[in-house]
Amino acid sequence: MRSLAKLGMKQRTYAQQKSFWGFVYVLPWLIGFIFFFLIPLAASLRYSLSDIEANASGMNITFIGFANYVEALTVNTSFNRTLTTAISNMVVNVPLIVIFSLFLAVLLNQKFIGRSVARSIFFLPVILASGVIANLEAESLVQAVAQQNPETSGFFHTFGSFELQRIMLQSGVNESIVAYLTGAVDRIYEIVSQSGVQILIFLAGIQTISPQLYEASKMEGATGYEAFWKITFPMVSPLILVNIIYTIIDSFAMNDMTDLIIATGFNNFDFGLSSAMAWLYFISIVVILAISTYFVSKRVFYQE
Repeated sequence: MRSLAKLGMKQRTYAQQKSFWGFVYVLPWLIGFIFFFLIPLAASLRYSLSDIEANASGMNITFIGFANYVEALTVNTSFNRTLTTAISNMVVNVPLIVIFSLFLAVLLNQKFIGRSVARSIFFLPVILASGVIANLEAESLVQAVAQQNPETSGFFHTFGSFELQRIMLQSGVNESIVAYLTGAVDRIYEIVSQSGVQILIFLAGIQTISPQLYEASKMEGATGYEAFWKITFPMVSPLILVNIIYTIIDSFAMNDMTDLIIATGFNNFDFGLSSAMAWLYFISIVVILAISTYFVSKRVFYQE
């Protein structure tokens, strides 16, 4: 049997072998999706097109078409506002998180004393967010301290943003860019806490780049700045696409929009409207992912 399997693998081309092992790699996910997610997904779509009444005998499901979708978009006062806020926060945060992660990964790849400790510190928020600390009512220790000392923390927070804004405006930087960067300063804790996985992905990609490329560029007289843009950035560009997709999905995973969907379904017991909100939210995420992937993939460099 082994000889027949080896013979079959030898008869396949390299591209066919890659396709085969790629299918084997995604097979566990495919099985899990079919048996654990496909049925609830279909049930959610059915609920979004129905009016659901729960009673002692069970649930009465009545088909009503797109009435729940119309109610979510036109009648419900919170859905459109919360969805717009979630999308705008994503548009602001994703570029900041990806840029910050790449910058930190390049720094953490350098040789210096305490490099392992520094890497652990930047990945620590991911570990904390996955455990019991994620269930605490306070969003962060920093915010809890700020609540205890609102005058002091507010003063330093406003002062730092004001000084940065003043310096950049005096340097002739465009006002929209200044507003974006000062907003990044205001979101620094949120950016750092959501960058742990992206830093590890970038760091793993940077470490796979052949050192000979940097040695050759150094012999040709290239500076570190030129080496980054001509070698590091193109070589990790596939990972930039991966991190953009991951960060977009992660930013949509837990926010006010998901809280609204959960509250509508399990607090107000309006499962039809809740399912319609979830599907509208899902469609919005798919559209944003498709647009981002389409434009970013055009700039990705793949080494053959």
